[in-house]
Amino acid sequence: MNLYFSFIIPVYNRPDEINELLESLTKQTFTKEYEIVIVEDGSAVSSEDVVKKFSARLNIAYYYKANSGPGDSRNYGMQRAKGNYFIILDSDCIIPAGYLAAAEKSLYEKYVDCYGGPDAAHESFSDIQKAINYSMTSFLTTGGIRGSKKAINKFQPRSFNMGISKQAFEATGGFGKIHPGEDPDLTIRLWKAGFETKFIEEAFVYHKRRISWGKFKQQVRKFGLTRPILNSWHPETKKITFWFPSLFLFGMLLAVVLGVLGIPAFLYIYVFYFMLVLTDASIKNKSVYIGMLSIYAVIVQFYGYGTGFIKSTFYIEVLKEDPKKVFPKLFFK
Repeated sequence: MNLYFSFIIPVYNRPDEINELLESLTKQTFTKEYEIVIVEDGSAVSSEDVVKKFSARLNIAYYYKANSGPGDSRNYGMQRAKGNYFIILDSDCIIPAGYLAAAEKSLYEKYVDCYGGPDAAHESFSDIQKAINYSMTSFLTTGGIRGSKKAINKFQPRSFNMGISKQAFEATGGFGKIHPGEDPDLTIRLWKAGFETKFIEEAFVYHKRRISWGKFKQQVRKFGLTRPILNSWHPETKKITFWFPSLFLFGMLLAVVLGVLGIPAFLYIYVFYFMLVLTDASIKNKSVYIGMLSIYAVIVQFYGYGTGFIKSTFYIEVLKEDPKKVFPKLFFK
């Protein structure tokens, strides 16, 4: 087996991020040939000049196309890539020097047609970005909902850091038109087609995610809206854990009401939970301030996801509405 990697990176109005990402790729310890495919998804602010700066140091192909969303742009890139194994990244990632070497080593030890890797907070990230990263990755929040990292055939890779073979891409047709949610949808279809997935812990990236509370809330709300749609498409993948943020909100509201009525026991449970988050986040980020921000990030995450999940569940499961008509902003044409 001879693996030839092609990085597939869609970008939309983010030349500064592409500059950071490409700069990090120049530092790879990997010595074999690989390529980078940049797909400009109808941006008004082009990244072409940034890409040209790296053309002498990196094997880069640049494409500009009309805006059709990140999933379709990734498919566009994979259709034109020269490699036989595609590595899909978001433009707001920074890649550690040993990334490709770690991915290749793991795939040679146990080959699968799709893998996912974790994300971490880079030291250059803002305090808000570090807090958001904690809320999205910690075991104390929803970090484990994607599936067990130890379960080789049940981990659900995410498209900010995802590898997929050319064979698997061609067999499934790649990403669908929904966004967000296109990556778990693809993973489930890969499983149905007989392909395996796995988690490669050493193949991690530094993922900036959202840089403001407002954008973060909007993002996690969309995640909540999307999940019941995916459950309706793939009912066999439903999990009680998807209800956790919504139940968390109901429980916290009930605890506050009971506390006002003189029954504080349930409120103490939530106080204990948030103290755990504060302690864990403070230790991991070496900052009590980031620990405090992490509490707020968790609340924003659970509120955004939980309310979105409830709303979508009502329309999709109860009213049996067409998702594309009820939530048209979640779909690209």
